[in-house]
Amino acid sequence: MGKINKGRVLLGGLLAGLVLTIIQMLVNQAILGEQWSEARTALNLQWPLAGGDIVVGVVKFFLIGIFIVWLYAAIRPRYGAGPKTAVLAGLAVWFICCLLGWGHAAFIVFPCNLFWIAVIVGLVEGIVAALLGGWVYKEEEAKLEVKVEPAAPTELP
Repeated sequence: MGKINKGRVLLGGLLAGLVLTIIQMLVNQAILGEQWSEARTALNLQWPLAGGDIVVGVVKFFLIGIFIVWLYAAIRPRYGAGPKTAVLAGLAVWFICCLLGWGHAAFIVFPCNLFWIAVIVGLVEGIVAALLGGWVYKEEEAKLEVKVEPAAPTELP
Protein backbone atom coordinates (compact mmCIF):
# COMPACT_ATOMS: atom_id res chain seq x y z
CA MET A 1 0.00 0.00 0.00
CA GLY A 2 1.56 3.27 -1.15
CA LYS A 3 1.52 6.66 0.44
CA ILE A 4 -1.10 9.24 -0.47
CA ASN A 5 0.07 11.51 -3.27
CA LYS A 6 -0.43 14.89 -1.56
CA GLY A 7 0.19 16.90 -4.72
CA ARG A 8 -2.52 15.02 -6.58
CA VAL A 9 -4.88 15.32 -3.59
CA LEU A 10 -4.39 19.08 -3.74
CA LEU A 11 -4.78 19.24 -7.53
CA GLY A 12 -7.85 16.99 -7.59
CA GLY A 13 -9.25 18.78 -4.53
CA LEU A 14 -8.92 22.17 -6.19
CA LEU A 15 -10.79 20.85 -9.23
CA ALA A 16 -13.46 19.36 -6.98
CA GLY A 17 -13.70 22.65 -5.05
CA LEU A 18 -14.08 24.57 -8.30
CA VAL A 19 -16.95 22.28 -9.31
CA LEU A 20 -18.63 22.76 -5.93
CA THR A 21 -18.23 26.54 -6.13
CA ILE A 22 -19.58 26.82 -9.69
CA ILE A 23 -22.60 24.62 -9.01
CA GLN A 24 -23.39 26.46 -5.78
CA MET A 25 -23.17 29.87 -7.44
CA LEU A 26 -25.21 28.75 -10.42
CA VAL A 27 -27.98 27.19 -8.36
CA ASN A 28 -28.13 29.60 -5.42
CA GLN A 29 -27.50 32.87 -7.27
CA ALA A 30 -28.77 32.41 -10.81
CA ILE A 31 -31.60 29.91 -10.36
CA LEU A 32 -32.81 30.27 -6.76
CA GLY A 33 -31.54 33.79 -6.03
CA GLU A 34 -35.01 35.31 -5.66
CA GLN A 35 -36.26 32.54 -3.36
CA TRP A 36 -33.13 32.78 -1.21
CA SER A 37 -33.55 36.55 -1.08
CA GLU A 38 -37.12 36.22 0.21
CA ALA A 39 -36.16 33.57 2.76
CA ARG A 40 -33.17 35.51 4.07
CA THR A 41 -35.09 38.80 4.15
CA ALA A 42 -37.82 37.11 6.22
CA LEU A 43 -35.11 36.09 8.69
CA ASN A 44 -33.52 39.54 8.62
CA LEU A 45 -30.37 38.17 6.98
CA GLN A 46 -28.34 39.88 4.28
CA TRP A 47 -28.86 38.93 0.61
CA PRO A 48 -27.04 38.96 -1.66
CA LEU A 49 -24.11 37.88 0.40
CA ALA A 50 -21.36 40.36 1.15
CA GLY A 51 -17.90 39.92 -0.35
CA GLY A 52 -16.42 38.44 2.82
CA ASP A 53 -19.20 35.86 3.04
CA ILE A 54 -18.58 34.83 -0.55
CA VAL A 55 -14.83 34.45 0.08
CA VAL A 56 -15.51 32.29 3.14
CA GLY A 57 -17.94 30.16 1.13
CA VAL A 58 -15.50 29.69 -1.75
CA VAL A 59 -12.67 28.75 0.62
CA LYS A 60 -15.02 26.32 2.37
CA PHE A 61 -15.91 24.63 -0.94
CA PHE A 62 -12.26 24.29 -1.91
CA LEU A 63 -11.46 22.73 1.49
CA ILE A 64 -14.39 20.34 1.08
CA GLY A 65 -13.10 19.45 -2.39
CA ILE A 66 -9.66 18.68 -0.99
CA PHE A 67 -11.24 16.59 1.76
CA ILE A 68 -13.28 14.60 -0.79
CA VAL A 69 -10.16 13.73 -2.80
CA TRP A 70 -8.16 12.96 0.34
CA LEU A 71 -10.91 10.60 1.47
CA TYR A 72 -10.97 8.99 -1.98
CA ALA A 73 -7.20 8.44 -1.78
CA ALA A 74 -7.51 7.06 1.74
CA ILE A 75 -10.19 4.48 0.91
CA ARG A 76 -8.74 3.49 -2.48
CA PRO A 77 -6.65 0.62 -1.07
CA ARG A 78 -9.75 -0.96 0.47
CA TYR A 79 -12.34 -0.32 -2.28
CA GLY A 80 -10.11 -0.07 -5.34
CA ALA A 81 -9.43 2.82 -7.67
CA GLY A 82 -12.24 4.08 -9.86
CA PRO A 83 -15.60 5.78 -10.02
CA LYS A 84 -17.34 3.55 -7.46
CA THR A 85 -14.84 4.53 -4.78
CA ALA A 86 -15.04 8.20 -5.80
CA VAL A 87 -18.84 8.09 -5.47
CA LEU A 88 -18.50 6.51 -2.02
CA ALA A 89 -16.16 9.33 -0.95
CA GLY A 90 -18.56 11.93 -2.35
CA LEU A 91 -21.52 10.33 -0.57
CA ALA A 92 -19.66 10.19 2.74
CA VAL A 93 -18.72 13.87 2.58
CA TRP A 94 -22.24 14.84 1.44
CA PHE A 95 -23.69 12.93 4.39
CA ILE A 96 -21.38 14.65 6.86
CA CYS A 97 -21.61 18.17 5.37
CA CYS A 98 -25.20 18.36 4.14
CA LEU A 99 -27.15 16.13 6.46
CA LEU A 100 -25.20 16.19 9.69
CA GLY A 101 -23.39 19.50 9.32
CA TRP A 102 -26.09 22.05 8.69
CA GLY A 103 -29.13 20.02 7.67
CA HIS A 104 -31.14 20.06 10.87
CA ALA A 105 -30.72 23.79 11.55
CA ALA A 106 -31.42 24.73 7.93
CA PHE A 107 -34.53 22.53 7.90
CA ILE A 108 -35.92 24.43 10.88
CA VAL A 109 -34.99 27.92 9.68
CA PHE A 110 -35.40 27.92 5.89
CA PRO A 111 -38.41 26.91 3.77
CA CYS A 112 -38.67 23.18 3.14
CA ASN A 113 -38.40 23.46 -0.63
CA LEU A 114 -35.09 25.36 -0.41
CA PHE A 115 -33.77 22.89 2.14
CA TRP A 116 -34.55 19.84 -0.02
CA ILE A 117 -33.22 21.51 -3.17
CA ALA A 118 -29.99 22.25 -1.30
CA VAL A 119 -29.75 18.64 -0.09
CA ILE A 120 -30.31 17.21 -3.59
CA VAL A 121 -27.96 19.70 -5.25
CA GLY A 122 -25.37 18.91 -2.57
CA LEU A 123 -25.69 15.21 -3.38
CA VAL A 124 -25.25 15.75 -7.12
CA GLU A 125 -22.40 18.23 -6.79
CA GLY A 126 -20.61 16.06 -4.21
CA ILE A 127 -20.68 13.05 -6.52
CA VAL A 128 -19.61 15.06 -9.58
CA ALA A 129 -16.80 16.73 -7.61
CA ALA A 130 -15.63 13.36 -6.25
CA LEU A 131 -15.64 11.78 -9.72
CA LEU A 132 -13.60 14.61 -11.22
CA GLY A 133 -11.24 14.87 -8.25
CA GLY A 134 -10.79 11.09 -8.21
CA TRP A 135 -10.10 11.14 -11.93
CA VAL A 136 -7.21 13.56 -11.33
CA TYR A 137 -5.81 11.61 -8.37
CA LYS A 138 -3.05 9.13 -9.13
CA GLU A 139 -0.85 7.23 -6.74
CA GLU A 140 2.84 8.02 -6.73
CA GLU A 141 4.88 5.62 -8.77
CA ALA A 142 6.49 3.04 -6.57
CA LYS A 143 10.21 3.54 -6.46
CA LEU A 144 12.06 0.34 -7.03
CA GLU A 145 14.89 -0.13 -4.66
CA VAL A 146 17.67 -2.11 -6.21
CA LYS A 147 20.00 -3.53 -3.66
CA VAL A 148 23.38 -4.45 -4.97
CA GLU A 149 24.94 -7.08 -2.82
CA PRO A 150 28.58 -7.85 -3.14
CA ALA A 151 29.26 -10.98 -5.09
CA ALA A 152 30.13 -14.01 -3.05
CA PRO A 153 33.78 -14.87 -3.23
CA THR A 154 34.42 -17.54 -5.75
CA GLU A 155 36.42 -20.55 -4.79
CA LEU A 156 39.16 -21.63 -7.07
CA PRO A 157 39.91 -25.32 -7.30
